[in-house]
Formats: sequence, structure tokens, C-alpha cells
Amino acid sequence: MRIPPRFSVVMIMLIFLSASSPLWGVAPPSLQKRIDALPAGFTLRLEPGIHQGPLIIEKALALDGQGEAIIDGGGQGSVIQILADGVTIQGLSIIHSGSSHDSIDAGISVKSSHNILRNNIIRDTLFGIDLKESHENLIEGNEISSKPVELGMRGDGIRAWASNNNYFRKNKIHDSRDMIIWYSYNNRIEDNQGWNNRYSLHFMYTGANTVRRNRYWDNMVGIFLMYSKDSLIEENHILHSIGPSGMGIGMKEVDNMQILKNKIVYCNAGIYLDQSPHDPLTFNLLLGNTLAFNVQGFVFHSSLKQNVIKGNTMLANLEPVAVHAKGSAVENHWEGNFWSDYEGFDRDRNGYGDRSYQSRVYFEQLWMNDPWMKFFYGSPVISMLNLLAKIAPISKPRLLLTDPQPLFEKKESLRLSETNLAFEIPELDEEDLEDEEEWEEEDENEA
Repeated sequence: MRIPPRFSVVMIMLIFLSASSPLWGVAPPSLQKRIDALPAGFTLRLEPGIHQGPLIIEKALALDGQGEAIIDGGGQGSVIQILADGVTIQGLSIIHSGSSHDSIDAGISVKSSHNILRNNIIRDTLFGIDLKESHENLIEGNEISSKPVELGMRGDGIRAWASNNNYFRKNKIHDSRDMIIWYSYNNRIEDNQGWNNRYSLHFMYTGANTVRRNRYWDNMVGIFLMYSKDSLIEENHILHSIGPSGMGIGMKEVDNMQILKNKIVYCNAGIYLDQSPHDPLTFNLLLGNTLAFNVQGFVFHSSLKQNVIKGNTMLANLEPVAVHAKGSAVENHWEGNFWSDYEGFDRDRNGYGDRSYQSRVYFEQLWMNDPWMKFFYGSPVISMLNLLAKIAPISKPRLLLTDPQPLFEKKESLRLSETNLAFEIPELDEEDLEDEEEWEEEDENEA
């Protein structure tokens, strides 16, 4: 009997389909079931396309999307939860977490240690990567953005709570809220980028962290440290932190900080200090930084001391130094800084000005205490008032600081030389020692 050609084609297709799927008509196992069936130590290389989440990983294995696989959380909870040590997640696009701040719905939620999260794209997730009591992880080369909602309703790009000895490297965080590190120690944050966020990097109750060579721009705040100590902030570039609360680097009640060789350009405030150092027996180092074209260079919330400020370049800031509450910054150690508004000479050509640099308040910085005045600060009227106040002050001007040996030129070789950056530990006065004794008595009473 002769078989019609069309019938032959249909038979061949059915045979092919049955060979490729022995259980023809039965859906393939879900990705979660495939993961559950794998032995520990296995590397699962996913096929290109969309794979349905959420996923829970409870054994040490590697999940490799090879740059073409997508995990879709379906808008429920965290897309991937890692509960086992030694897990690797790489080369994935991770999308569509839930929207709950209470449950911290994230792209990747980590509650274990010794994991690697590398080269993933995390988008349309409320939080990006969330670490809880998670130590010695490598988070590298990821691009993270939050859900497309108002800034205050976004989640954090990276969030680390009580997590120590982690390495965050070459990540890109944008259109998110913060990268926040709290109650965490000995973490390294290096070579990352952040833009269109609130705080590019925010520390709370932390210590011994290293922040190096990051680039942050178009954020409300670059780096902010609160109630922290013993950390290094070095060679970061921070640009365009504008707005009423915009600042490059901010510090509130921090001790033993090293703020070294950072470049802060076109921000509302370059470096902001509030009650720092907090412990009167400690000091902070601010050495070799460049603060350029900011509204305010250094901003002190009130009269502070025990900060060593040397070898910095203060270039074309509208106000090089501002002190709130009619305070003064005189009791900090200023020396060897370059001030673009310095009015002096270098007759012996040793690179330093022949007389000290002094910053004084003539017009009482009304623009600083009244935000509406800021609008007029660069106007001819305010400039004329400042000039007249310098020529014929109607009251004694307030001294903000004295730099006894200002740099005459901003030569990097001299500004960043060991000689120029050398410093002595500030001596404590009787008032500081009395404050320390009072603190110790309070601690004993509380105990």
C-alpha cells in the first residue's frame, strides 16, 4: 500500500519528537527540581532562555547562565535564595523579585558564606544582593538596578548586615537606593561604580573597612560613614552630588578614619564632618584629597578638633571652609594645603607661601544659615557685600582656620610628598581628658 507523502512527513516528525522526549506530553522538570536532584559540587550550565524562579539553593553547587539564561522570579519574594556555603552564581540575568520591604525581596538573598556572585545582571528587583550574617563572599562584576519606582521606595543595590570579610569588586549599581554596609567589619569595596542612587555607599556601626578606587557620580551622596571607626577611604572619584544635602564624603561620629587622595568635584559639600572624631582620644586623617568646584569644600557641623588636614587641594570652591552654628575649625591641624584663593607670594621658591593662609567669616555666611540666600550667593550683590566687609568690616571677622604653611602651587610631587603629608599625633588637652574620664564613669555606671 502506498503511503501519502504528507502522512510520511507527519510520521517522521512524531518519531523525532518521541525520540527527543521519552515522556512525550510530560512537562520537563522545573529548574528547582533539577537543582534539588544535583549532587553537591556540580556545575549546572543553563540553556539560553527564561527559567522560572524563585529558587532555593541548599547545597554547594555552581549555577552558570553563560550570559544567556534568565531567572524570572515571577514577582514573588527573592528570586534566588542561597542557604548553603560554597555556592557560585554567575552569568545570569535575574529579574522580577517581589515588592516587599518587610521581607527584603531581592535578586539574590544570601544567608551563608564562601560564595561567589559574579557577572550577573540584576534588574527589576526591589533589593539587588542582600547579605545576612554572610562572610568571606566574593561579589564581583555584577550590574544591579532596582524597580522603576520613586527613589525612596527603591531597595538597596547591595545590603550587607552583620557580614564580615567580604570583597565587593567591579560592580555597577545604578537607579537604586543605597549600597549599605552595617554592623560589618573588614570588608573591601574596590573599583565599583555607582550613579543615580541616593547614597552610593553608606556605612553604619562598622569598622576596619577599605574603600578604594570607586567612581560615584550623579548621586545625592557619595560616601557616608556613621558611628564607624578604623576605616580607609582612598583614591575614590566622586562627582555631581548636588542638592540641599548633596556631599562627596560625609562623616558623623566616626573615629580613626583615613580619608586619603580622593577627588571630589562639583558637589554641594566636598567633605562634611559632624562630631568627628567622636572619641576625644582619637583623630581622623584627611590627607592629599582634591576638592574642586564645590559649593563648599570642607563643612564642619560645629566646632571640631583632632582632625589632621594636610596636603589637600582646595580649587575654586565657592566657600573653601564652612562651619555651622558660628563655630570654628581652628583647633584642627591644618598644614601644607593648596588654596586657590591664597593671596600671598613664594619669594624663596620653596613651594610654600611666605605667610599663612587664613579663612575668616566677614558676611557671617548668611547664605549658609538661610537656604534661600544660596540662590543669590554668586550674584554681584553678595560679591560686593563680601568685598566691602573685607575692606571695612563693621565687626570683628570670625577666624575659621589658619594654615601656617600653605602650598603656593598645586604640584603633585610636593603636595603628596612624604614630607608634606608627615604629621604628629595631636596632643590632647585637659578638656579632652576630662571628657574621656566622664565617658569611662558613665560606662562603669551602666555596667
